[in-house]
Amino acid sequence: MKYPENELAQLVIASCVSNHINEVVISPGSRNAPLTIGFNQVSSVTAYSVVDERCAAFVGLGMAQKKQKAIAVVCTSGSALLNYYPAVSEAFYSNIPLVIISADRPKHLIDVGDGQTIRQAGVFKNHILFEANLVPMHSEVDRAMNKELVFKAIKTANYKKGPVHINVPFDEPLYDLVDDLLEYPLELEVENQVLTETPLEVKELEPFADKWNRATKKMVLIGVHQPSDLLQTQINHLLKDPSVLVLTETNSNINNENTINSIDQFLAGLSEDDKGFYQPDILLSIGGLVVSKRIKQYLRALQPKEHWAVHKTTGYDTFFSLTQHFKISTELFFSQFFWLTKPKESNYQQQGLAAKKNRRQQHQNFIANCDYSDFKVFELVNKHLPKNSVLQLSNSATVRYAQLFDIDNSINVFCNRGTSGIDGSTSTAIGYAMQTDKQVTLITGDISFLYDSNALWNAYIPNSFRIVIVNNNGGGIFKILPGPKKTAALSYFETPHGLTAEHLAKMYGFEYRCATDVDSIEKEMKSFYKESNQPKIIEVFTPSDKNDQVLKTYFESFKV
Repeated sequence: MKYPENELAQLVIASCVSNHINEVVISPGSRNAPLTIGFNQVSSVTAYSVVDERCAAFVGLGMAQKKQKAIAVVCTSGSALLNYYPAVSEAFYSNIPLVIISADRPKHLIDVGDGQTIRQAGVFKNHILFEANLVPMHSEVDRAMNKELVFKAIKTANYKKGPVHINVPFDEPLYDLVDDLLEYPLELEVENQVLTETPLEVKELEPFADKWNRATKKMVLIGVHQPSDLLQTQINHLLKDPSVLVLTETNSNINNENTINSIDQFLAGLSEDDKGFYQPDILLSIGGLVVSKRIKQYLRALQPKEHWAVHKTTGYDTFFSLTQHFKISTELFFSQFFWLTKPKESNYQQQGLAAKKNRRQQHQNFIANCDYSDFKVFELVNKHLPKNSVLQLSNSATVRYAQLFDIDNSINVFCNRGTSGIDGSTSTAIGYAMQTDKQVTLITGDISFLYDSNALWNAYIPNSFRIVIVNNNGGGIFKILPGPKKTAALSYFETPHGLTAEHLAKMYGFEYRCATDVDSIEKEMKSFYKESNQPKIIEVFTPSDKNDQVLKTYFESFKV
């Protein structure tokens, strides 16, 4: 084995190995050569080469989304690092552990006209949990400081769940090799010494439990959440209380027939009296960010008397009524809270579920007579999704359509809702697929797919990976939103393009299929998930001049 002679590179590599970072996504470059050489030689590390840094960072994010532990991404100096920013901000708001390792020039070469050089220190300062700006190893003091900074960065990413940045200045030579990798004795906690989460004080919980036990209208809103068997069991128990109405988003990964699992559909049919009835005494929000704009508007207009947020790191005041943030995991919160609570007689849940039943019947009636459109496509694709698989959704219209349908309980659902951007949906889905044996399907729009098409420039995509592209020629979200259509600039919002994915699929080795109506979708989807020796894309073309009207009519149908 040959390792980089550069001692700073050796320290970073050895620290990652000691902290059980086993996957590293590397983008090619020269300044990061010592890191590339080293990570490639360590037997406990699997290194992946992804050329486009923006895609590489999202691939790392998708891998970390699956593993729930830190993944490292490594790039060269200069603008390469800036391409990481979209994924860094997504990791920050989605609480995903990501370790950014950037090569840099030494300080004396910054701002002197040296090539491929920018001011890298502090570049992510608004969206990272910790920054380690290392220095060249000239003394024992330098060694001790660098070692502490690197260990603290990795520990922070894993324990606090978010992105960190390690900036590593390398002077030439960059390619000199030695036979051994240095060992650095551990002085900080590592993965096998995971900190135990500290429970809340019972005295702290008791006054909240008293309020809970008195309230007859308790709404629980579950946003983005990793699949959790324990939380699922806890929600099942919570639903035994008739004064509790649970609203779940598709990517909450919580499933129970007694939850409101299509929030926009539920809210669309509420009369003014109904809106007043469902105004909660207590709103308990758990999980991450929420997709539904309607629930945000509703709870901002009809605010709860109390809003409690349960989240280990962040309590968002989304509805401008936050009264308490419990900085603890949802599972531990309920494990403690349930001992202090008791059911309360109420018709709150019963009435909500009756409304849900009525909405679902109206939904089925609408689908039976629905024109071919984006909406119809989601119904057709949804029924073909394999059980016990993973569904990745792109942003804008895609995730909103998905929220209107019952997705099989065995399917885990993910979407980049931290910043809700379209820029890395495909790369994230591929990163996730690289870490699982389960079937992974990405449903995406044409703009999102084309925007992240370099995601397919990846040698590690499993043959089982599937992409469904709903191509409405320009991004239907801007016809759904009322604002853009009022302007004379709709073409700049919607960006019609007339492009297809056919040639991209061929170039990157994907099997390509297309569909243009109900019959062709049904025909193609029957064999879409059959085993193959290459990943597959199906591109479904829909009428851009009809999609928004179908969706508008759908929501209006609930008001009858």
